[in-house]
Amino acid sequence: MARLVLAIMLLCLSAALAASQVAVDNVRTSAGSDRTRVVFDLSGPVDHKLFTLKNPDRVVIDLSGARLAETPQVGGTGLLKGLRSAPRGEHDLRLVIDLERTARTQSFLVKPNDKYGHRLVVDLREADERNQPVRTARESEAETFVVAIDPGHGGRDPGAIGPTGLTEKAVTLAVGRKLRHLLDEAPGIKPLMIRDADTYVPLAERREKARSSRADIFVSLHADAVESGGPRGSSVYTLSQTGASSQAASVLAQRENTADLLGEVSLSDKDDLTRSVLVDLSRGATLEASADLARQVLHELAGVGPIHRGNVERAGFVVLQSLDMPSVLVELAFISNPEEERRLRQADHQWDLARAVARGIMSYAERYRPSSAQMTSSTREYEVQRGDTLSGIAQEHHVSVSALREANNLDGDQVAAGATLRIPE
Repeated sequence: MARLVLAIMLLCLSAALAASQVAVDNVRTSAGSDRTRVVFDLSGPVDHKLFTLKNPDRVVIDLSGARLAETPQVGGTGLLKGLRSAPRGEHDLRLVIDLERTARTQSFLVKPNDKYGHRLVVDLREADERNQPVRTARESEAETFVVAIDPGHGGRDPGAIGPTGLTEKAVTLAVGRKLRHLLDEAPGIKPLMIRDADTYVPLAERREKARSSRADIFVSLHADAVESGGPRGSSVYTLSQTGASSQAASVLAQRENTADLLGEVSLSDKDDLTRSVLVDLSRGATLEASADLARQVLHELAGVGPIHRGNVERAGFVVLQSLDMPSVLVELAFISNPEEERRLRQADHQWDLARAVARGIMSYAERYRPSSAQMTSSTREYEVQRGDTLSGIAQEHHVSVSALREANNLDGDQVAAGATLRIPE
């Protein structure tokens, strides 16, 4: 009798567990000229981790608290050769995408709409040289530290407007150009302007331009504003995973994120995508490095003028949602404050702001960019563990991401578990 009761209890427990798990109900595939897309239809939201392996080429996706409703029959689409699955532990699910050849991967979750429920989307792209940016002689130097400078707003989007008509887009471009000049003079640093004219660049495109140019860090320049016009001072923000660090940070993020809603075409359908294109494996290390960069820049800005908040702030800025690079958003001053608007018009003050940001960047770079002497010495080796990211490995060993790529002849940011990386000393 006791055995029967135990069996019934285990059966009930098993049924309850299955009911609580997220089900992968269906798998859909499509292939275009530039990518192969695999869409997993889910019964609810799920946490996932993704990494790639070689020999043979495959993509591994671990889903927490998930199960497969039925084994799908997919394959022969673009880069997709086949799909396998297996339980992982008692509660999780492992999916393996077999590839026809090496591919670059990107994954993101999509919320339900009128047609589909929750979805996990995995994009596969060719990883050969044709898809990589052409690198100049200077970029090929291992010690080069690439800084993406993003002057906020532009074109049809003026940003905030001061009491006498000064626009945020004009201020950020002026300071951005001065910052580029200063960094261009610094040895081993290569500035990259995301916007170098009065043009409108969508938020996601700004991020992708930095990534495709293999930037080591991303610095977005802005000028704050409030209706009252009273507050003043500089602020520095990083991306938040869990919510804004203050009400002001939340309001500011909402204002900056509406830039892509200007014009005739609403991007609300794509908003979930742009907010979700954060590779889970890179979040921790990238955010920690972003906070370090932000602290360096905020410290230097304190020497130029008042600081609005003494600590680094956090908010959900779309433009900071980078795949694998430390990123910060700098509010140079309150353009809505009459006195600060007057100073922002002055070229001398613009130079002071640019010099402060440049010093913060160079202080950060000194910690993560190896010197030429270091690059010519011996190297160490590191075996990649599951869950590692290129930016995390670089931060741990105090080298730049570009130096790590160069030392290992890597074309992108994907690293396979079990691979051995050479760490430049």
